[in-house]
Amino acid sequence: MAAHEWGVVIGALGAIAWVNWYFFVAGRSAAAATVAAPAAAGASGTARVDVVVRGGYSPSAIRVRAGEPVRLVFDRQETSSCSEEIVFPDFGIRRFLPAGEKTTIEITPPSAGRYEFMCGMSMLHGVVIAE
Repeated sequence: MAAHEWGVVIGALGAIAWVNWYFFVAGRSAAAATVAAPAAAGASGTARVDVVVRGGYSPSAIRVRAGEPVRLVFDRQETSSCSEEIVFPDFGIRRFLPAGEKTTIEITPPSAGRYEFMCGMSMLHGVVIAE
């Protein structure tokens, strides 16, 4: 192989490595659920996370406390048919997400672990991490 061919091969491998890093590693920190103030004396607050649906889920990783309810508010800001449904297989939940609207889903992770969610076509993915 000539020197310029090796340069092309090395450049292509570098580009592939960068694309994989960008899409699978970079910016994947988990958002923590925030607890709302109690509405009345003796009432406990419920953890809440707002999730924007636009070409994916943002945030796509959500940290919550195991055994406590969490309210996930999905704000679908697109009309792509892929994002019109959300599925939480571990909780038996399958819900329609209307475009331009917010949809609230409450779950209670029973124990520490990872609970994945996805679109109805299984192309968009996210995870709830219970600790």
